[in-house]
Amino acid sequence: MASLGHVAIGMATARWRGRGSRGALAPSMLLWSLLSLSPDIDVLGFAWGIRYGDPWGHRGATHSFVFAGAVGLCAGLLARRARWPALGTALAAALVLASHPLLDILTDGGRGCALFWPFSDARHFAPVRPIPVAPIGFGFLSARGLRVALFELALFSPLLMYACWPRRAGARA
Repeated sequence: MASLGHVAIGMATARWRGRGSRGALAPSMLLWSLLSLSPDIDVLGFAWGIRYGDPWGHRGATHSFVFAGAVGLCAGLLARRARWPALGTALAAALVLASHPLLDILTDGGRGCALFWPFSDARHFAPVRPIPVAPIGFGFLSARGLRVALFELALFSPLLMYACWPRRAGARA
């Protein structure tokens, strides 16, 4: 994916979970979007010699439901410490993280996602794969990368519109 879909999920989650003043929404959107993108931290492994198909390679362990649950649990513990709703934050974080590989398995390229790591290193794809895969790295700055980004922008525009739509006066911020 070109990551626009992941960002849209993060922004919509921030809007849905939003609390506090309107000015606090933008930093919240940034944090939830970074959380949604975080499974792709595994691309750094290429520089360290970790191969794509390795358990910790791209779309490996960080694209698993166990990873989503573990990071969600950590988010809940941090929320509790900050006196925010711990359970709601943990569940929202786990769902945002789980959405990442679920979107990635809908792409038409790559080697699938290790959804059930550490129980299995098998990579999975959805039976239908309508989302074009984006080029990794600077390859994204190409005509193909632009086409993928525009496709994702259209596909995820409802979430982006929800996230950015002005709030009514007096509505929960």
